[in-house]
Amino acid sequence: MERMKAILTLTAALAFAVSPFTTSGFNGFSPDQFPVPQSNPPVQPAGYAFAIWGVIYVWLILGAGFGLLKRDIDPAWDRTRWPLFASLVVGAAWIPAAQVSPPAATVMIIWMAVTAIIALVRCGRDDRAWLRGPIALYAGWLTAASCVATALMLAGYGVTGPQSAAIMMLALALAISVAVLRARPRAWGYGAAVIWALAGIIVANAGPGLPNWPVMALCAVGIALLGSQMWKGLSRPAPVRR
Repeated sequence: MERMKAILTLTAALAFAVSPFTTSGFNGFSPDQFPVPQSNPPVQPAGYAFAIWGVIYVWLILGAGFGLLKRDIDPAWDRTRWPLFASLVVGAAWIPAAQVSPPAATVMIIWMAVTAIIALVRCGRDDRAWLRGPIALYAGWLTAASCVATALMLAGYGVTGPQSAAIMMLALALAISVAVLRARPRAWGYGAAVIWALAGIIVANAGPGLPNWPVMALCAVGIALLGSQMWKGLSRPAPVRR
């Protein structure tokens, strides 16, 4: 059964990575996908930030492949496989859903983020480059992306204004990120992915026109806070290997 889970995880990672090539890709929701059009929403990162998906896809495949070939029955790997599989298999269908229905895509990406974080928390201390590394980067980006999607839903359906939605959901993303880094203080990839998203939001809000100082300031504070948390985690003595 353990080997079957390893095979399913690799298959799901491959399907997830192939999904952009079977669609027109995704660089954020378009304004006309919402009842209240979201043109240049303050919560959305600059387009270049989505390039992180390339690293995530490749690293997840390499990690899952290593796990199948070298750690197929390892209990430390086995603990992560069902939640990771549950995240990736939904992720394989996410881009087509996002192109048709932002609400459905938002529910899906929240599910992906929650299950990815569960997989990260279950990671053991060994094989950091192959197990914890790719899952951490994936979970970190999903944490940011799920909060961005939720902010767009709130503003796009008139629940709040774009600015209020951005500030609320960025604050939530930071609270979740700090909690995860406290639970897994050496998961540097998680913090790096969230910081990458925050930097992309700063770039998007510093573009032509009046800079959005409140959103930029919140992101800058978040980057400093997460950087400090990561430094504390990496400065601790390495745990004894099992």
